[in-house]
Amino acid sequence: MPQITHFKTPCPEHLSSQILQMVVDNLTDISMVAIPPSNLLYNVYQYAIGYEVHLYLEALSGAKGIAVELIVATDVDDPETVIGFLLYLPIQDDPEACGLAYMAVQAGHRRQGVARKMLREMVGRYPHAELTCAVAKVPWFESMGFEVVGVRGTQVLMNTRDHRSGGLMGLLDVASIYSSLEVRQIHTYLLQKHGKRAMLDAEKQRDRHLDQLTYKANEFVRERLGESPR
Repeated sequence: MPQITHFKTPCPEHLSSQILQMVVDNLTDISMVAIPPSNLLYNVYQYAIGYEVHLYLEALSGAKGIAVELIVATDVDDPETVIGFLLYLPIQDDPEACGLAYMAVQAGHRRQGVARKMLREMVGRYPHAELTCAVAKVPWFESMGFEVVGVRGTQVLMNTRDHRSGGLMGLLDVASIYSSLEVRQIHTYLLQKHGKRAMLDAEKQRDRHLDQLTYKANEFVRERLGESPR
C-alpha cells in the first residue's frame, strides 16, 4: 500500500512538479471538459488545467485567501515518487464538509487501492464530502459511500450524504486562464500548424462532445433520482 501524506501547507517542489505532470497526463479523466487527445484543442486544455492546479497548489500557502488541502500517495519503496494525489477544498462555515477538486493515480498503480486510501483519508477528515464525476465512475464512488444528489455541468454530483452542505466553498477565479497570453500563444501555434478550418472543426467537435456529456449526465441523474436534476 502507498504512503499517504496530508498537506495543509505547500508541498515540496519535487512532489508538486510530479503532481502537475500527472495532471497534464490525465487531462481527459481529470477535466470536466474530458477532451480526448485526438482533439486539436487538447494542448490548450492541458496547459489550462495544469496552470489551474498549479494555482491551487500555491493556495496551500494561504496567500490566496481560500482553504485548500492536499493528500499525496507515494511509493512505499521510493517515497520520493508520487503515485497519486487528491486535492480538496474545505467548506467555510461547515467543519465537517469539503469538496473534492482533483484526483489522479499513476497508470501503473491503478486498481491497487491507491484512490480508495486517499479518498478514505479525506472523508475521515471531512465526512460530509462532495464531488463530481463522469457517469461511468458513479458505481465506483457509490462503493465508497457516495450517493447521487444532482448534476453539475457535464458530470454527476455526488455526496456522502443525501444533501449538499449549506456552507460556501472558496474557489479561485480561473476563467482568465483561457484568455491568458500563454493560451493565446498556444492557440496561435495550433492555428498556424493545422489551419483555420481544422481548428474550427476541433471547436465544433469539442462543443458536440460537451453537449453529449451534459445530456448523458442529465439523463442519468433524472433516471436515478426519478425527478429533474437539482
